[in-house]
Amino acid sequence: MENPMFGEKDESANYQDRYAAYIIVETHGKIAMIEAPNGAFFLPGGEKEGQETNEEAISRELLEEMGISAEIACYLGEAAEYFYSNHRKTYFHNPGFFYVAKSWQKVGEPTEKDQSIWWVTPETALEKLKRGSHRWAVEKWLAMKEN
Repeated sequence: MENPMFGEKDESANYQDRYAAYIIVETHGKIAMIEAPNGAFFLPGGEKEGQETNEEAISRELLEEMGISAEIACYLGEAAEYFYSNHRKTYFHNPGFFYVAKSWQKVGEPTEKDQSIWWVTPETALEKLKRGSHRWAVEKWLAMKEN
């Protein structure tokens, strides 16, 4: 099965690959969303740095964004997105690798102070998440939980 693709690809644009890993973190029926400084909502995670594995990127991003560590339960899959970043003035091709946390614990304060953490129902996340790939991951996770 081919990986889902989201966003509109502008054939005249020069895209930069931005490999990223994200994770669904749940507690008491709510999942974490990160609100970026521009007001956009995303799942916790982000761009892989250097030779990081997906798991290493998630671990680092969870510390930066939420001040937590998590144990990964499973891999949901890969979904890619084409988008233009107004902040970076760059077109991105963003393959995202999505995971689910088995458990997590608070280990400190987030080091990135310009973002907010929101705990919302999965339904609210589906309404508010900016990227189609992130909504796809939540939908896939919800379907998995039903089985």
